[in-house]
Amino acid sequence: MDKELSELKKEIREKLKLDFIVPDDIPDMELYMEQLTGFMEEHLKNNLRGEEDKILTKAMINNYTKNKLVPPPEKKKYDRDHLILLIYIYYLKHVVSIEDIRKIMKPIVEKEMDSEKLFEVYTKTFEMEKPQYFNIESSVVKAAQIADKKIPKEDDEYLNKLLFIFMLGYDIYSKKRLIEKLIEELPSD
Repeated sequence: MDKELSELKKEIREKLKLDFIVPDDIPDMELYMEQLTGFMEEHLKNNLRGEEDKILTKAMINNYTKNKLVPPPEKKKYDRDHLILLIYIYYLKHVVSIEDIRKIMKPIVEKEMDSEKLFEVYTKTFEMEKPQYFNIESSVVKAAQIADKKIPKEDDEYLNKLLFIFMLGYDIYSKKRLIEKLIEELPSD
């Protein structure tokens, strides 16, 4: 059983492997759009599902600016704050609506949060990612074990995987709902 658990954890780690941007890697200088998209692509490329997928495009950045998710660039240059906001948007857009992201980002875009505080929040987010990764891994392992108890792989591999997917989906949906409720509690205009 220990060997089986060890193999399961190894498989989950391989599938959960994500790229991330270390706070010290974020340049504290202004970048042009091509430099910004290149930076994001280089640092997060292993998060892409397919080769045709993009981390960030010029059109995305323009759309985020138009929708007030990030402030407009200064003289076509993007600073560290822009980059941090775009990193957060990259992760959040897969979970919540653009309107919810706008609500989250509003105080930052309207400069109610200074640049140093934003960098501090990003740094703390990054510091919490590693311990949270192990919580996620543990949760996924438990879901796999439950699925295997209900429908063992050796009995029906497809149904086992289907049950596992449904359990993970329920977990994600539940957390998404919690995020939405927390966003609703944020101050409004």
